[in-house]
Amino acid sequence: MPTPTPEQRLSVQDSHRARQIAESFGTDAERYERARPGYPGALIDRIVDESPGPDVLDAGCGTGIAARQFQQAGCRVLGVEPDARMAEVARRLGVEVEVSTLETWDPAGRAFDAVVAAQAWHWIDPVAGAAKAAQVLRPGGRLAAFWHVLQLPPDIAEAFAEVFARVVPEIPINLGSLSGPPEATYAGMLTKAADGFRTAGGFGESEEWRFDWERTYDRDAWLDQLPTVGLLTRLPREKLEPLLEDVGAAVDKAGGSFTMRYATVAVTATRTG
Repeated sequence: MPTPTPEQRLSVQDSHRARQIAESFGTDAERYERARPGYPGALIDRIVDESPGPDVLDAGCGTGIAARQFQQAGCRVLGVEPDARMAEVARRLGVEVEVSTLETWDPAGRAFDAVVAAQAWHWIDPVAGAAKAAQVLRPGGRLAAFWHVLQLPPDIAEAFAEVFARVVPEIPINLGSLSGPPEATYAGMLTKAADGFRTAGGFGESEEWRFDWERTYDRDAWLDQLPTVGLLTRLPREKLEPLLEDVGAAVDKAGGSFTMRYATVAVTATRTG
């Protein structure tokens, strides 16, 4: 078996150092925008309702999937995104974006009522990112980092795991864990975020929120989304094509579609006075 690269060996505790992965999603920004799911309306509404005003900073905004949902909820949104290719798609779709990492971004005296990070906080230094959020949040403002946790049907997880082990054994994805409870899958990431909030200072006690929902994928929809996974964005075509072919065959064998259970989990805290 090929030896994993240093980036592939990175744990959840230091994933923010994997800058090449973090900034690789723009290799196919249009696919990312098309294939990635949005966020539960109840999550967006709760963040808006529990923030003191409508000004939102979206850290690592990507193509603006979450940003546009906040706009639809009546917010004024500024995105900060390190990948210029992703930022360009977001701008084209109506989101104001500045190209920078959150840690090095210059707020130029601007203040916000909420700082959010959708599927992005693990690419941000947990302490420096929280410190920047504390700097720009108004008193009572809310910091919210949230992620989708995928829960594959057990038979699908087993079939996909066999394909990955055979076609790309160098990619350390534990698909078997994705058929278990979401708390087990993302416990380390949630703890890391909360610890960063606490260490940076300026926030009250963090809370964890969870929103459960489902989405049914047919073969084409799943194969469209799969290459947007972080560890696959830089996979060479000669590896990606057989992977997609065999994953597609596994979906066909399962009847041509499957229902993914999602838990969208958030770690959030309020800026103290």
